[in-house]
Amino acid sequence: MEENKVPFKKVPFKESFIKSQASSFIATAIDFAFLVLLTEVFNVYYVISTAIGSAVGAIVSFFLGRNWAFRSKDGKLTYQALRYLLVSITSLFLNTNGVYLLTEFCEIQYIISKLIVSLLVGVFFNFFMFRYFVYR
Repeated sequence: MEENKVPFKKVPFKESFIKSQASSFIATAIDFAFLVLLTEVFNVYYVISTAIGSAVGAIVSFFLGRNWAFRSKDGKLTYQALRYLLVSITSLFLNTNGVYLLTEFCEIQYIISKLIVSLLVGVFFNFFMFRYFVYR
C-alpha cells in the first residue's frame, strides 16, 4: 500500500519574510555576542573573534531559515548548505562594495553606510535568494 504523503506547501510569503528578518536579527545578535565574549572575556584577538562570530551567526541563520522561516527540511542538507554558502559569499561582496561606494562617493559615515547597505541587501537580495534558491 502506498504511503500517504502530504504535498510540500511553501511557507506564505509574508510569514517567511517576517521570520527570515527575525532569523537574521537573531543570528546577528549571536554573531555580536560571540565577538564581544571572545574578545572581551577570553582575550581572543578581535579579528579571530569576528571570524568565529560570523561563522556561528551564519550557521544559526542557516538552520533557522531551514527549520523555521522557510520550513524546508525536505531538501537535502548538503545542497541547501552549498547554495547558502554561495548566497552568503555574494552577500558579502554586495555588502562590502556597497559600504565602500556609499562611504567613499556619497560621503556617508561608514556605520550609516553599513546599516543602509545591510538592510537593502538583506531585504532585496538575501531574502529572495533564500526563499527561491536556497530553501526552494
